[in-house]
Amino acid sequence: MGVLGQEQQWITVQEKTFTKWLNSKINVREVHVNDLTTDLSDGVNLIHLLEILGNESLGRYASKPKLRVQRFENVNKALDFIKSRGIQMTNIGAEDVVDGNKKIILGLIWTLILRFTISHINEEGMTAKEGLLLWCQRKTACYEEVEVRDFSASWNDGLAFCALLDIHRPDLIDYDTLDKADHRGNMQLAFNIASKEIGIPDLLDVDDVCDVAKPDERSLMTYIAYWFHAFSQMERVENAGRRVEKFVTNMQGAWGMQNAFEKRMMELLEEIRTQREEWAAAEFTGTYLDAKDQSNQFSFYKTSLKRKWVAEKSDLAALLGNIKTKMSTYRLRPYEPPDLLRLDVLDHDWASLVEAERDRSQIINETIRDIKNALRRSFADKANDFAHTLNTLSLAISGLEGEIDDQYSHVQRLNSNLPPLESFLSTLSTLDQQCSEANIEENDFTTYSFDELSYELSLVKSSVAKKLSFLENQLVARNMTNLTPIQLEEFESVFRHFDRDLSNSLQEIEFSAALASLGLVYDESEMHTVFREVSGNKSSVGFEQFIRFMVSVTEDQNTAEQVFQSFREVADGKPYVTELDLRHSLIPDELVEDLLSSMPEHKGPDMQEDRNLPKYDYISFMGNMTQNAVAPPPPPPRQPTRTPPLSMPASGPASKENQSPKKVDGSPRKGFAGLINGNGVY
Repeated sequence: MGVLGQEQQWITVQEKTFTKWLNSKINVREVHVNDLTTDLSDGVNLIHLLEILGNESLGRYASKPKLRVQRFENVNKALDFIKSRGIQMTNIGAEDVVDGNKKIILGLIWTLILRFTISHINEEGMTAKEGLLLWCQRKTACYEEVEVRDFSASWNDGLAFCALLDIHRPDLIDYDTLDKADHRGNMQLAFNIASKEIGIPDLLDVDDVCDVAKPDERSLMTYIAYWFHAFSQMERVENAGRRVEKFVTNMQGAWGMQNAFEKRMMELLEEIRTQREEWAAAEFTGTYLDAKDQSNQFSFYKTSLKRKWVAEKSDLAALLGNIKTKMSTYRLRPYEPPDLLRLDVLDHDWASLVEAERDRSQIINETIRDIKNALRRSFADKANDFAHTLNTLSLAISGLEGEIDDQYSHVQRLNSNLPPLESFLSTLSTLDQQCSEANIEENDFTTYSFDELSYELSLVKSSVAKKLSFLENQLVARNMTNLTPIQLEEFESVFRHFDRDLSNSLQEIEFSAALASLGLVYDESEMHTVFREVSGNKSSVGFEQFIRFMVSVTEDQNTAEQVFQSFREVADGKPYVTELDLRHSLIPDELVEDLLSSMPEHKGPDMQEDRNLPKYDYISFMGNMTQNAVAPPPPPPRQPTRTPPLSMPASGPASKENQSPKKVDGSPRKGFAGLINGNGVY
């Protein structure tokens, strides 16, 4: 084979070996390189490799570069990192990697292999290459068929590899029984054991080394370096007894660690998968309390359960590393967990958990936001409708006109609409409570609060009650034809003033106070008797009952007996009257003169203070004016003490000047003589 052909063969072997070496490093990130000239051109896989080898982050880079300038930036970042580690590189530029210069790329990878795989080999102060060669020579020195002179042709019969296995792991290979002439069979056996039992990556194929005149030195060094790292810590036991002792002891510990690892790994994976299933099946009831409860549960997971899992995940990785180290240290069969309990399975499930966690957080936050907005809109819609209804009722009340009967019917209809409003307000109260539980303080969809609407409803109810009472009282007052409008206004004002609860009725204490304000004062027992008579033995006096009572004590008298009793009151119980008595009773002067000329002179007993005054016999006068003589009536029952009316608010009864007796039509009352018709009837 010519020089060019041999060089091309080396390049092919190096490319394959270096690719396998690179993949053995970056497979932890679930990435893979098939072609060094193309799969490293964007710099992403190269950055992955350097971060793993250097055990540190290279910072931000274009993870999916599409532009050539982005590829250059990634590769330059990688090359700068290599230089920062003190690694010398000559004639290597970013364009070589981006444009796929195979020789330059192979040289770059070889530089990294030397630094991160081979440079740690140090034997007696020699270079890494010399140290690695010396280690191989010492380990194979006792095997006659093996002579390691270099990292090329010394290895092409496979015996050197078998010798390294036998010296370190005699339990895995029986060197003496090998067919020393079967180069390919011996090499394939060594490669298989190294891969399956020791965990050495399959960087080389048998054809790359076996029966090749001059195998590629760099590829062999790279591969043998893994053997060095795999066996450098192993030492052959000095005697069979100690080997058995250590084997049993170490295997027991290793088995215990393996069992613990598998059990804990199985439990952690099950817990992670169960959590994901619970999140996937979780549903929301639509209430804020439910969403908040699920949010609290999620927060508990983040601060408690997840932290425990993170610690357990880290512990399991460390435990597996310890198991492998223990197995390797004590020259035991390398341990690999069952396929379903491998670390990459845990990493995959963990990534799924993190994704599910992100989705869970997002849906909880979105649900809470949606529920809050729904509560705002629900409250606002009902609050705005409620306010509009209240405003409509207020306008309907304030705009009432026309006949009292029509107004009264309309207000009754309005009053019948109040109970549904109370029920609607209860619904608003529930929504307001839900908004409070959801920590909703502002609502851009309405200007009304529950307290405002509750207050406004109370105002509307009060307005309706007042209007209803007013119209009921007006209907009653309209039928009280024996009272003047001023009297009706006075009595109605007093009644409304003392009707504190707007029930259109007065309790006994309110009734007593109302009468007292009108100048009618009774003692306690008399007041109780009057109240029972007026109320009909009920607990309150209605407006109509109150007005009828006031009519009974204030209306003009129209029977002979009543007029006679009036004369007796004017005379203060005496059997005669004087001119002064008549004038003190506020009878108009012209009527006093008429009476004095009509009544006979009194000739009976008189009072000392009236002895020198003219006295008039009203008893004979009344007897002569009626068809039948009027017998002197018995002394009248005690009348309530008349006192000046109590002071009232500005809206109370009319002033004293407006309380002079009037007929219903408002004209001054005539004298007694003028009120008696030809038949002696008032």
